Amino acid sequence: MKKTFSKVNPYLKNQITKSFAQTLVDFTDLNDMLTFLKDFFSEKELEMFSKRLAVSYWLKKGRSYSNITNNLKASSATISQVSSLMKSKGMEEALKKMDAEEWATLWSKKIKKFVGR
Repeated sequence: MKKTFSKVNPYLKNQITKSFAQTLVDFTDLNDMLTFLKDFFSEKELEMFSKRLAVSYWLKKGRSYSNITNNLKASSATISQVSSLMKSKGMEEALKKMDAEEWATLWSKKIKKFVGR
């Protein structure tokens, strides 16, 4: 697939990438998004991309390579590759969003407990 994609006109490549990204952004329901991802990607592709994000999150949280390898079954090569991406703008944005979601979930639970719900 990579060879085919690299033959696409650079302008068109940019446009179809933006179109794909916009399609993802337009999903407002988590279940709809999960359905799309499971239909669009193979099981292995979805696991691979999801695992990369999990590795980056766990690295940010200070987990060791051995802990990540044991729990996520990621190779040290994958962990190293993801580690080198940690300072990229896109990865930093993704991790900020994950932190925000974690914070919101934590405080939502605390507030529900406080108000007795």
